[in-house]
Amino acid sequence: MHQLTGLDNSFLQLEGPTTYGHVASLAVFDPATAPHPVGYHEIRALVEARLHLVPPFRRRLVEVPLGLDHPYWIEDPDFDLDFHLRHIAVPPPGDKGQLAELAGRIAARHLDRSRPLWEMYVIEGLEGGLIAQLTKIHHACVDGVAGAEILGVLLDIEPEPVPTPAPAEPWQWEREPSSGEMMARGMLGAVTRPRVGMRIARQTVPALGSIMRNFALKAPGVKHRDDVLSRPTVQAPKTAFNGVITPHRRFAFGSLPLSTVKTVKNATGATVNDVVMSLCAGALRRWLVEHDALPDLPLLAMVPVSIRDDREMAAGGNRISAMVAVLPTDEPDAGRRLQAMKGEMGVAKQEHGAVPASLLQDFAQFTPPSVLGVAGRVITRSRLMDRVNLPFNVIISNVPGPQFPLYVSGARMEGIYPISTIVDGVGLNMTMMSYNGNLDFGLVADREMVPDLWSLIGYLGEELETLEKLATSELPTE
Repeated sequence: MHQLTGLDNSFLQLEGPTTYGHVASLAVFDPATAPHPVGYHEIRALVEARLHLVPPFRRRLVEVPLGLDHPYWIEDPDFDLDFHLRHIAVPPPGDKGQLAELAGRIAARHLDRSRPLWEMYVIEGLEGGLIAQLTKIHHACVDGVAGAEILGVLLDIEPEPVPTPAPAEPWQWEREPSSGEMMARGMLGAVTRPRVGMRIARQTVPALGSIMRNFALKAPGVKHRDDVLSRPTVQAPKTAFNGVITPHRRFAFGSLPLSTVKTVKNATGATVNDVVMSLCAGALRRWLVEHDALPDLPLLAMVPVSIRDDREMAAGGNRISAMVAVLPTDEPDAGRRLQAMKGEMGVAKQEHGAVPASLLQDFAQFTPPSVLGVAGRVITRSRLMDRVNLPFNVIISNVPGPQFPLYVSGARMEGIYPISTIVDGVGLNMTMMSYNGNLDFGLVADREMVPDLWSLIGYLGEELETLEKLATSELPTE
């Protein structure tokens, strides 16, 4: 039995009737590449053989009474693989729109907290004989990097599956502790919390000093900053996708060639992430213009950042921080927008680097779980996010993935599309994962706020075409 961190637990406590703490991915496979038929039963056999390599799959929660301390994981004594694995199909013709609609509906259901916090759906009936695998897992168990590690365990790098070695020791379930035992653990945790508070105080003062110096550098009239960065400290303007969300979701997905992104990167001196952020900024600008809703001020994006080091690569849980980046949606020219995005990302990284990586973890560890839960319920019931100034407008995340094909039971994975979370105040999430020469985008939005979510997928492609034309026209000819 081991305890969740404060950050892990925050994903549980902030969950509510309209907010979900799980993340998901939709992987599409081509069974024609396999030497034998591939379907639900083959995938189930593979998952069962590799369960010992994915510890979160057999762990369930045990709460501390009265929310005195963060919950614990135990090895589930009633683990039932068939509860977590589901077999479904889409009706003919099984196109992308139908698959996305099904995925959005599955994503908009809470996970059962009395069981290990994951589900996997094998989806058949797709066009071209393809099959899909939708995997849901709670953010309390994994962050984006840890989720990618689980993906690597359940897939192979060759069409022929590699035999899975038996576990070094047989799996052992754990007895669920009594309420009295958990109360005693909670009281002990409450005693140690003041030490964490003292550490926060020691780290916060110098971190705030560095942040304030960086904001001063962004003030108007500073000569050693590009003009695009010489703007007052900005706040997130209100848009159609900022407000109190409903329980319902839309999901859209698509892929862009990574080689084209790298062509733009090389021609402009940007990074791949700069180009990706610029694509998102351009797509958002197009969508807002189309809806006659473009704010004068630029949008702000929250960008998750992994702080997981090499020693923690198989640890599970969450080791993430976040930075806020200005999106130059107020710039109409795509080329200038990319250059502005380069500068803004540099400033965002500098500000983020001023905060110790452990500080966010300590803040979450310090806050009692009962307080987090009450705060989340108050925010939801009061519709506070309809009335306050927002810290950011949209969540944009870029998860690196393998640049070679992966297989499940011999079926090659054609793409993997993230299905991430939205929260009250921020009803749009744009997450992408690089895989085998592509950037695979998964967009999630509140169903009522962004009814035409597929248009954003189209705008992302058009933005890349525009940047490619600009980049190739600037490349030297032989």
